[in-house]
Amino acid sequence: QVQLVESGGGLVQTGGSLRLSCAASGRTFSTISIGWFHQAPGKEREFVGGIKWSGGSTYYADSVKGRFTISRDNAKNTVYLQMNSLKPEDTAVYYCAAPKYAMGAVTNSPSGYVYWGQGTQVTVSS
Repeated sequence: QVQLVESGGGLVQTGGSLRLSCAASGRTFSTISIGWFHQAPGKEREFVGGIKWSGGSTYYADSVKGRFTISRDNAKNTVYLQMNSLKPEDTAVYYCAAPKYAMGAVTNSPSGYVYWGQGTQVTVSS
């Protein structure tokens, strides 16, 4: 079992920044790949990006490349999603997720993840 807790959401103006955190427990953190997703009202959950368990590889959706950065701090059992140059279309609930097995791959489909956090709301005002 892996438990995930997101934090750091809030209200920000267009062009602003936020940093989301995803704290993980229940498994050796250095073996956990993490995916970030967001879901706006009435829309499907979409891949934002992810970081491989080894920390050496990060992946991003085209819509956030150059604006968002994912990193991890294994000493703090936490993955971060740094969001810069935020746009109103980034408004959504943001979730972090982990695959079923240790050292699993980062995939861009929600079906590739078994463990999910509760989500944190990000609202970008125009």
